[in-house]
Amino acid sequence: MIRTALLFLLVFLLSCAPGAAKDTPNRTIPCKTPANMNSCYWTRGRLRVGNGTPSYRLWKIGTHRLLGIYSGPSVDRFGLDSEGPEFPANVESAFGQSKMDSPYDIWIFADFEVCPLEPEKPGHMQAACIETAKNLVVEKDK
Repeated sequence: MIRTALLFLLVFLLSCAPGAAKDTPNRTIPCKTPANMNSCYWTRGRLRVGNGTPSYRLWKIGTHRLLGIYSGPSVDRFGLDSEGPEFPANVESAFGQSKMDSPYDIWIFADFEVCPLEPEKPGHMQAACIETAKNLVVEKDK
């Protein structure tokens, strides 16, 4: 009886220990991988939906650079990933917070951690994915 109680207590304590249970990942498709993690960076930007491929574009504020957003870690220009990429939960919820507004009418300003999926090429939209975002401000297009 004592042995069973001690075993139960040990299992209970191990399950409560920090780091014992793995957190469920926020993303099903990894954006930041060991192959691209050194190229990821933070930028202040404006995310919005546009016509064309890819649908979601991130303007790096203060530059003339536009990033085409994909789920990552690769680019499929002809697949549906260009139409509905996976976002961090807070960005996804910001797009869905106003049920009456179209995603085309929403601008999300934030500090984004982006991971480029291809080299930068002057005059071209660069493919990237968004790993995380903080300091979100949602505005309606006027």
